[in-house]
Amino acid sequence: MTMEAHWSARYRDVGDDYLFGIEPNHFLAQRSHLFSEGPTALSIADGEGRNSVWLAEQGLKVSAVEISPVAVAKAHKLAAARGVTVNFEIADILTPDWPPSALSNYFDWVVGIFIQFVGPQDRRRQFAAMKAVTRPGGRVLLQGYTPKQLEYGTGGPSDLENLYTPELLRAEFSDWIVEELVEYEDDIKEGSRHSGKSALIGMVARKKI
Repeated sequence: MTMEAHWSARYRDVGDDYLFGIEPNHFLAQRSHLFSEGPTALSIADGEGRNSVWLAEQGLKVSAVEISPVAVAKAHKLAAARGVTVNFEIADILTPDWPPSALSNYFDWVVGIFIQFVGPQDRRRQFAAMKAVTRPGGRVLLQGYTPKQLEYGTGGPSDLENLYTPELLRAEFSDWIVEELVEYEDDIKEGSRHSGKSALIGMVARKKI
């Protein structure tokens, strides 16, 4: 099964419901005060739109990339219901032709929320694509699970190698300025798939000018 087919099946299985809910990720929402520093944002692996729509509600000019057309159809409905505009694109950021040259060094913010569906090799490609579309002085914001999450089983990947540690993120963004890197536990409720006590990590890193 392809990655697109896998995710489309998951989003289709919940019918009109939203797999991860319709509210923004908590780590992202807590940093709303930062978004006044840049008007453009891109949400990677955006799913059904909860984070991109919220970013648009903050007044940003938002684009979103998602591999599943089923999820993007739901995202369009959510944006319409909230009265905001998001430029949704159906694409796989792991392909060699992404990002398009027009997006190079374009976005003030590139957001990746629970995008840990790939192993180390594809993760490097994933991060490289995110870095490529961030303008000099712009930021990447990441939220993910740490290895301790395997003890809780309340969401996220089952493969240890897919999970983040502070050391991993500092190494992957060693050429950036890591402004915030926090490892913590919290009870979260983000749809049926992310629910309960969770071992989390969040990062905000700035691209050097």
